[in-house]
Amino acid sequence: MKLPTISERGRFSSPAPAPQALAWYGHKLWMGSRDLRRIYVIDPKEWKVLEGEEPPGIPWAAVATNGTLCFTTGEGPNDDRYIRRFTPEIGFSEQDKIACPEFTGSYLSYDGESLYLSQWYKHRILKLDLNGNITRAIHIGAEISGHVFVDGMIYVLRGTEQNGESWTIARLDPQEEKPEIKDIAVVPFACRSLTFDGANFWSNHRAANEIVSFAVSS
Repeated sequence: MKLPTISERGRFSSPAPAPQALAWYGHKLWMGSRDLRRIYVIDPKEWKVLEGEEPPGIPWAAVATNGTLCFTTGEGPNDDRYIRRFTPEIGFSEQDKIACPEFTGSYLSYDGESLYLSQWYKHRILKLDLNGNITRAIHIGAEISGHVFVDGMIYVLRGTEQNGESWTIARLDPQEEKPEIKDIAVVPFACRSLTFDGANFWSNHRAANEIVSFAVSS
């Protein structure tokens, strides 16, 4: 069966080049620029930047947790990956720095209790404990460019950046011992990061310096 294409709800110019990290938190979009190494808070209704923040590395990914955000940052000459907790009132804390497994990892999602970290080249999403130890691995079968929890299900952008980039959005039930991964729509652009605002999904078209809102059919 031929997959439908996502229904775009809007395309917006990124306030900074190479939009990479993306999270929905406090009715705002939090976006991290790969090239400028800076985080921006965007009012989605007015589409204006409210404030900015300088993270301790390249902001590769972000997710909202309970009253805070977590960022995957690339640090040092080898772009070693860490998970850092960010509180809007305080900022980044050095004490909350957790090394990603093997210092690799990119996108984040959160199920209300645990963080999930994806590894692009290993085609898997890892469930982590509070110390960053792996408690579960879910194999996705392709490169992963974003994932998010919606109503207990994981929605994941999967595909490849090779040969012009080819991506779909898929869905899986993490309660299953070996989740069945079902592609539900084609994503017709080079997507990076995935978040959900309660009604629509959001992702970055990094190469075009745009942020895209979209919906999928059930």
